[in-house]
Amino acid sequence: MSSPPTSITAGAINALLPQTQCTRCGFQGCLPYAKAIAAGEALINQCPPGGSQTIAALASLLQVEVLPLNPTNGLEQPVAIAFVLEDLCIGCTKCILVCPVDAIIGATKRMHTVIASECTGCELCIPACPVDCIELRPDGRVRLSDTDSSLARQRFDAREQRLLHRAAEQAAKIEAKRLALRLGKAS
Repeated sequence: MSSPPTSITAGAINALLPQTQCTRCGFQGCLPYAKAIAAGEALINQCPPGGSQTIAALASLLQVEVLPLNPTNGLEQPVAIAFVLEDLCIGCTKCILVCPVDAIIGATKRMHTVIASECTGCELCIPACPVDCIELRPDGRVRLSDTDSSLARQRFDAREQRLLHRAAEQAAKIEAKRLALRLGKAS
């Protein structure tokens, strides 16, 4: 693999990706994949949701040859969104925990639902569901629009920030308890 021109940033590459955060490229989201492309560690043809249009855009940006989609990563298909079969949902929240764009709402032991306009069709909720109550349904789009991708990136970034904040709060609570225990033992 050859590295792209040094003036091309991972941010510019990420802007061309569909932001489904599906991990089918072999990376933990669109930005890690973009960083790998920028570093010359990944080819431009590993994104099934982006398909040939994204591959062509990446090739143009990076001034490299257009490649066919790598079938190992999946096939190019129209957008399909997750749908919860409500009668089967047990409210386990496992789908909520894995949704990279917070498109699933619900509460523990309550039925969940997918916010169709926010679902990117990443499919990550399907294997997480222990009762197989999630299915994909075509929504009529060939691919996510640039607006859809931009909104998905914003939701993904907001979720990541929330999770980091929550982890930092949890670590601070644990450290405070440890300190209190140490001070209690020292007295």
